[in-house]
Amino acid sequence: MKKIIVVDDDPAILEVIKIILEENDYDVRTSSNSGFINNIDNDLPDLILLDVLLSGEDGRIITKKLKQGAKTKNIPVVMISAHPSANTSVYEAGADDFIPKPFDIDYLLEVVDRNIASR
Repeated sequence: MKKIIVVDDDPAILEVIKIILEENDYDVRTSSNSGFINNIDNDLPDLILLDVLLSGEDGRIITKKLKQGAKTKNIPVVMISAHPSANTSVYEAGADDFIPKPFDIDYLLEVVDRNIASR
C-alpha cells in the first residue's frame, strides 16, 4: 500500500482528502503543519500532498527543503492552493505537480496516481 502524507492547516480539507485517498487504497497520514518533516526520514512516504499557505508557514519553502534532502529529494511533492498565482511559484520551488482548490476528486486521484507511478 502506497503511503501519502497530506499537509494542510484546514482540518476539513485534511479529512476529505484522507477519506478520498483511503477509499482508493492509499495509506494516508495527515499533518496541519510542517512538523511531519522532523520524522520523515524514519517513515518515507511515496508522495507528499502539501498546501502552499499553511498557518505561519510557506509550503514552497518546505518543498525546497524536501527537494534538497538526500532521502527526500525523489519523493513527489504535489502542492495544493486556492491562490490563483500559486501555479507558477510551486514549480519554481521544486514541486512536481499542482492541484488548485477547490479540487475535483477525479483530478486529485489522477494527479496522485500519476505522480506515484512516475516515482
